[in-house]
Amino acid sequence: MTGLLLLASAACSAKSPLEGMQPGERGRVVRVIDGDALVLDTGQSVRLVGIEAPARNGRYDDPDPYAEKSARMLEDLVMGREVRLYYPGLTRDRYDRALAHITTADNSGPDYWINLELVRRGAVRVRLYPDTDRGGATLLEAEEVARSSVRGLWHESAYRPVPAEALDASHRGFTIVSARLGEAAEAPQRDEDRRRSILCSRQVEGSDLIIDMTFNARPACDAPAGKPYLLRGWVSGERMELDHPLHLQDLDTR
Repeated sequence: MTGLLLLASAACSAKSPLEGMQPGERGRVVRVIDGDALVLDTGQSVRLVGIEAPARNGRYDDPDPYAEKSARMLEDLVMGREVRLYYPGLTRDRYDRALAHITTADNSGPDYWINLELVRRGAVRVRLYPDTDRGGATLLEAEEVARSSVRGLWHESAYRPVPAEALDASHRGFTIVSARLGEAAEAPQRDEDRRRSILCSRQVEGSDLIIDMTFNARPACDAPAGKPYLLRGWVSGERMELDHPLHLQDLDTR
C-alpha cells in the first residue's frame, strides 16, 4: 500500500499506474546486473520494464557510456532492500526473467517506484513494448523533465535526441531521433519476417532515414506529414523500427 501511495503522488495523478498491474512476489535484491536488471535472493532475475539502461556488456566488450553510473544508481536504490514486483502484462521473457515494475517494500529507506525513479534521475531512457507498456505515459513525462534538465545520461551525446539529417548511415542501436515525417516509403525488402510485421513505412524530410511502423504502432501510421516529432526505436541500415505508438511524440503538443 505504501508503494501505491507513493505512485499516486509521484505520477501527479489520483490513480497510480501500478494499481492496474498484477501484484507479484517480494524478494531482497542481492545483485545488480545493469541499470535495468537485478537478481533477488529467491534466485529470480528481474528485467525492469519500460526502461533501457546503458549496458555494461561482456568481458570483451567495452561498456556503453554511462553504464557504470546507471548501475550504481540502481544499486544505491535497491541493493540489500526488499522489493515488490508488479506485472503490467507479460510476466516472463525467453530467459525466464521477470518483466516487472518494482517498488521498495521495507523500512530501510525511502519508498520508491524504482522504474520511475531511475527515469527521473537520468539513469535510463524509456523504451516500451506493447505487452508490458502500462505506465509508459508516466515514464515518458518523467523522461522529458530529466532530459530538459540534462540529468544523468542526458549529459552524454550518445543518448540525446539526434536530428534525423545528422544521423550517420552506419548508425546502429536504440536511438531517439527528432524528425519531420514525410510521405509513404517502400517497406523493407530483405527480411520477409520483418516485412510481414510492418504496417507502414514513412520517409523523413531532409534525411535518408525510413521509419518502419509495426502493427503494434498502427496509430503512428496516420501521423501528419511535416510536423516535428521525437521518434524512438532500433536503427539499422538507415531504417528505424517504431513498435509502440508512444514512441512517436508530437513536439507541437508538448
